[in-house]
Amino acid sequence: MTLNSFLTLFGGLGLFLYGMKIMGEGLEMSAGDRLKGLLELLTRNRFLGVIVGAFVTAIIQSSSATTVMVVGLVNAGIIDLSQAVGVIMGANIGTTMTAQLIAFKLTNIALPSIGIGTIILFLGKTKSQKYIGQVVLGFGLLFYGMQTMEIALKPLADVPQFVDFIATFSKNPILGVVVGFLTTSIIQSSSATIGILQALASQGILTISSALPILFGDNIGTCVTALLASIGANVTAKRAAIFHLLFNIIGSALFLMILPIVEKIVAMTSLDPVRQIANAHTIFNLTNTIIQFPFTFLIIRLILHLVPGEAVVIEHGVKYIDDRLIETPVLALEQAKKEIGRMGNLALETLKDSLDTFVNYDEKKGKIAKEKEEVINELAREITRYLALLSRSSLPETGEGSITDLINAVNDMERVGDHAMNVLELAEFKNEHRLVLSEEAIVELIKMSEKVTETFSIAINAFLAWDKSSAKTVIAREEEIDAMEKELRLSHIKRLSSGACVPSSGVIYLDIINNLERVGDHSFNIASYILGIDKNFKKLI
Repeated sequence: MTLNSFLTLFGGLGLFLYGMKIMGEGLEMSAGDRLKGLLELLTRNRFLGVIVGAFVTAIIQSSSATTVMVVGLVNAGIIDLSQAVGVIMGANIGTTMTAQLIAFKLTNIALPSIGIGTIILFLGKTKSQKYIGQVVLGFGLLFYGMQTMEIALKPLADVPQFVDFIATFSKNPILGVVVGFLTTSIIQSSSATIGILQALASQGILTISSALPILFGDNIGTCVTALLASIGANVTAKRAAIFHLLFNIIGSALFLMILPIVEKIVAMTSLDPVRQIANAHTIFNLTNTIIQFPFTFLIIRLILHLVPGEAVVIEHGVKYIDDRLIETPVLALEQAKKEIGRMGNLALETLKDSLDTFVNYDEKKGKIAKEKEEVINELAREITRYLALLSRSSLPETGEGSITDLINAVNDMERVGDHAMNVLELAEFKNEHRLVLSEEAIVELIKMSEKVTETFSIAINAFLAWDKSSAKTVIAREEEIDAMEKELRLSHIKRLSSGACVPSSGVIYLDIINNLERVGDHSFNIASYILGIDKNFKKLI
């Protein structure tokens, strides 16, 4: 292969990958968050998960993207491992759509599609129009890239050494699997590897017997993306990625054992070698899913042994409230209070995690804190919406807070989550810039942190029980927090004056105690709703 041919192949591959990327992105953006919502909603049943996985992957044109999305959902606690495996198997089926599309040999409309897509993209006035333009443009680029690769690979048909090398894959299938695995691992796209195989087949260089082992390795190589995405994720997310790998390894091993039979079946589907490769890809993934589907529980059991440990799962979504309960306002109100209490305790956990990360930097704990804060925001939005609906109902006077008080309490708890994130950002800044606080400063921060977290905890429990006695305790402790904050500021200034503290570290110290003091204020606010007082301790009308 000449340098010019190699560069042409390289450019064609780039066009192919870019075309597939923007076409998938256009389709994904057109669907919006509905795809993710579909995954969340319809994965409760494993069989349905397979269908959903295939459908979503067919739309976004990437099994890796779907699997990464699934790993993210598992990591967030939205779906569990048993639900995820169905989607992963379906994703393998959905990814075969690209190869089938290529087999139609629509290269003649590649350039017109590029032209039309560009016009729609630039002249489109709405987002949906621009997304359509993006899809059409991507479609054209994909096929133009395919055509370019075919042109670049054509001279290889006259190179005996290369033809002989390709032929060895039929004699040594394991070598073919390794080549397929490495190629896909590097390119990060199974569709691109299949596209190269189809380009070689179109030039008469590659037979189906040589292509099949590479195709099997290609399916194993596509697991690398999900494995990389699982790094730093929780145990369950890692297990989902491992399942994807084991699923394809087992399938490849099974098909290698009956390789001659597979060759005959594929050869019967079409006389066109390009179509044969597309069909082989579909047959492999479809049959693999059918064979392994009944035994997924055994694979899961194996994975539990391979990846031991307890997963930290953070429950997303509401737990106690349901719009149907609004028809029974008293019950709905009680459930709303439970949900607010759950949100408050989550905010407390997030604050503690952030403070622990600041004192003893722990990246994993920091990530967990961020995930919890996302849930807090979700709950705040949903609870507020629910309370707004509930406010339209006839509620009896119970003396245990109005809807307004509850909404205000939600806002205060959400703000505590924000302060926790502020602390976490300061922890990350401190770690990144290797800033050091004096032992005295650390001791002071720990003391104030304990005071603040205990006060916020009392406020949450007081809210749940609507306990005025506990609320009064919060009021008293908040005054102590204010006094402590002033005391620590003076102590800090003394350390600065004596040179015992670095100014850059001192700024962080002041920010931390300020955030802690604000948490104390929010604890006061929660207590004030119970007692019916304002900041000046005046009875509210």
